[in-house]
Amino acid sequence: MTTRGSITSGQSRRIAQFGSDAVEVVLAELDLSQDGAQCVIEQNGEEFCEAMRNAARVALRVMSMPNQFADEEVDSNFTYPPEYKGVKGVAEQTNILRGLFPGLGFADEKVVALPLPKHAEGWFAIPRWQNIAPTYGEAVEKVSALIVSRRTFYNYRQGKLAARYLRQHARTEKFLRQVGDQQKDFDILVVAAQFGLRFRGKSVRRSRVLFEKNEYGLGAFAIGIMLLTHPERLVRWEQLHVDCAGDEYSADGDGVFSEAPYFYFDDDELRFGTRDCSSYSGPFGSASGFLAQ
Repeated sequence: MTTRGSITSGQSRRIAQFGSDAVEVVLAELDLSQDGAQCVIEQNGEEFCEAMRNAARVALRVMSMPNQFADEEVDSNFTYPPEYKGVKGVAEQTNILRGLFPGLGFADEKVVALPLPKHAEGWFAIPRWQNIAPTYGEAVEKVSALIVSRRTFYNYRQGKLAARYLRQHARTEKFLRQVGDQQKDFDILVVAAQFGLRFRGKSVRRSRVLFEKNEYGLGAFAIGIMLLTHPERLVRWEQLHVDCAGDEYSADGDGVFSEAPYFYFDDDELRFGTRDCSSYSGPFGSASGFLAQ
């Protein structure tokens, strides 16, 4: 039920806190010098405030719209290929991963005793990307190289996966950090997830709007890992391909992250590319993960 009327003081404080938290995160990421910070305070304070106000106006106008991007979806009957028999056991997945990544540790297999969250198809074993490479983009490159070593694979974004091009979506980064905190001391995370069927026919940004409170998009690293442990998931053209709603991509590396990666199968090979987050079609669906509740 939708309640109309003026925003309450509590809602106002909560939204304002989101903005404050966001600025604190950016400050930590940029690691400004004292001189740089003082320059903002003494010389550019008003300009900074105006930039924040403009950004807030745009974000709030878009994000406060009910049923956002509802026109970016189509009915779809595409499904998984018959070769895909479902999610393998966590022990089998971790054995595959340790064979691919020498020195990789173990997973907290007791997690599978928890109730599987609504909409999740099973428990997937996904290493922390930080244990694979120094940066997220390099971790995706390593996964791509392993896929190439095991099957025919073409990466349309080879050499363009550095931070200026590819980054994790903020929601995904936050939720995976929570999963990591819950499963501390383990190299491989056990993640409840679905492989795209839930959002078939929907754009990436429409899918993000429809996420449950405990749901987040999976990115190129996680989905690449899932394809290493479940290669039969993408083996033909007439099937459901996978959008990576957990990542954002800037085609020109100019700070405009309007695209998202995707994996698909065509001409007897697995392929990796990017497309606008507003794109939608029947043969594609976003994969997502879920926090256990």
